[in-house]
Amino acid sequence: MSVLDYKLLEALDKVVSEQSFDGAARLLHLTQSAVSQRIKQLELRLAQPLLVRGQPPLPTEAGRQLLAHYRQVSQLENALMAELLPDAPQKPLGVTIAVNADSLATWLIPALTPLLHSHPIELNLLIEDESRTLDKLKSGEAFGAISLAASPLPGCRCDRLGQMDYILVATPEFKARYFADGLSHDALQRAPAVAFDQRDDMHARYIKQHFGLAAGDYPCHTVRSSEAFVAIARSGAAYCLIPRLMIADDLARSRLVELYPQGPLIQTLYWHRWLLERGIHKDLSRRLIDHARQFLPPLDSGDTFRV
Repeated sequence: MSVLDYKLLEALDKVVSEQSFDGAARLLHLTQSAVSQRIKQLELRLAQPLLVRGQPPLPTEAGRQLLAHYRQVSQLENALMAELLPDAPQKPLGVTIAVNADSLATWLIPALTPLLHSHPIELNLLIEDESRTLDKLKSGEAFGAISLAASPLPGCRCDRLGQMDYILVATPEFKARYFADGLSHDALQRAPAVAFDQRDDMHARYIKQHFGLAAGDYPCHTVRSSEAFVAIARSGAAYCLIPRLMIADDLARSRLVELYPQGPLIQTLYWHRWLLERGIHKDLSRRLIDHARQFLPPLDSGDTFRV
């Protein structure tokens, strides 16, 4: 008998994704006890725990490996059936991508729009800092991820997409108020900045690299939205690093000004996905890569801070 019974794996997946046994039971049309028994049966077969039974229940390392396998097999099976039975009524195919907020706010949606028009897809975008998107691919939550990492995970492949150019900007009024004499240590310790979240260290690394100030030495707002970054900069409430793509018109109209032209930050992005891809997943990868390479051309190296 095969150790991996996919009905048992499905129960594990639903408990983790729904964050409860009750939620999994509703989706599977089973009792909570039956769901629990399925997971216990799988744990007995593998002779190790697969769930930490807390609130919410979380997978162990072995559980995460099983979930990554199950979710990959499920998506491949759905894609295969769509190819084998093209005339049969098709349920929308769930496609999950882990993406950084700046890519989502600039080039990703136009890349995917033709596919959304031509195929029945339920798109699920998991927004994470670009240094953490691979965690979603590793766990099996996403089939693909946009990341800064140049090396693929085991069982995955990656392609270079292009580069994003970040510049430090503020309104002319903000610059006159805080940086009339330039970006000195004293001025930076008074001027409010913006970070994406508490784990986002892009701004902190940039300021440390160029000016020697550590995180915590200056005021910094937390704003989990690329569009809000632009809005808060335009309002004159803070200065921040923003992709040049997002603010070309603001720069042209002098609504925002570059504070440190000699120090742009260049990020190279890569598309990571499962090695085994077919159907919609393969088409999505091709469209995403082609569009990104047109939209994110390689930038001149020059004097830049690279990550």
